[in-house]
Amino acid sequence: MKALSKKRRHPLAAVALLLFGLLITGSLYTAAGSINEAKAATTTASAADIEEGQKLFVANCATCHGINAEGSPAGPSLIGVGAASVDFQVGTGRMPMQMQGPQAQLKPVQFDDEQISQLSAYVASLGAGPSIPDEEWLDTSKGDAAHGGTVFRVNCAMCHNAAASGGALTRGKFAPTLHGVSEKHIYEAMVTGPQNMPVFNDSNITPEEKRDVITFLKTIEANGTAGGASLGGLGPVAEGLFVWTAGLGIIIGFAVWLTSRPS
Repeated sequence: MKALSKKRRHPLAAVALLLFGLLITGSLYTAAGSINEAKAATTTASAADIEEGQKLFVANCATCHGINAEGSPAGPSLIGVGAASVDFQVGTGRMPMQMQGPQAQLKPVQFDDEQISQLSAYVASLGAGPSIPDEEWLDTSKGDAAHGGTVFRVNCAMCHNAAASGGALTRGKFAPTLHGVSEKHIYEAMVTGPQNMPVFNDSNITPEEKRDVITFLKTIEANGTAGGASLGGLGPVAEGLFVWTAGLGIIIGFAVWLTSRPS
């Protein structure tokens, strides 16, 4: 008993206890996240929709993503990405990709709403992932634009610009403008993290806060620019370039006029 008592007071006992606590906490957090994802993956899609979605997938997506969506050197695995990811990528025209590049480009949508729904249902059936948001979280009449602006500036403005006009990233990539994007696609982008965008799950930004962000974006989109031409909303660089170009042109014009002599 005396020897056992000494072992209990070993200097490393506190470290071991701390590591054990962290292990338990991490395991519980992972389990909770898995449960949330499983709930998010709940779908009302019929077997017929899933079957039709699989046919569409094999015909249009399997070349890059693999016959079973397991991924390939040309495209990532889609197992576990959820219906929201497919609805966003296909519904905005980014997929199927027009050509390989740093990131998928916007283009006209290739499928109708029913086909997009079927593709989403098929991919959702492969593994748990974010589902297409309910209308409740897209209703901007229930959102708080002021709070949404705060959340946006803290989490999104560094890439998308404070005016949501987009901005350049590294290696030929960019954050697109958020003007003209539907409420559903904004929400889906937040929960799926397309391209270089991080994933904002419900633990990072709650569904209510996501709705507030959408409300803020739609508010500034509707209000326009009270101060005049926005110059793309790109900030001081664009404004400085305009002032420099216009100002220099005016100076040159005055110099030519002052030095001109009547013939």
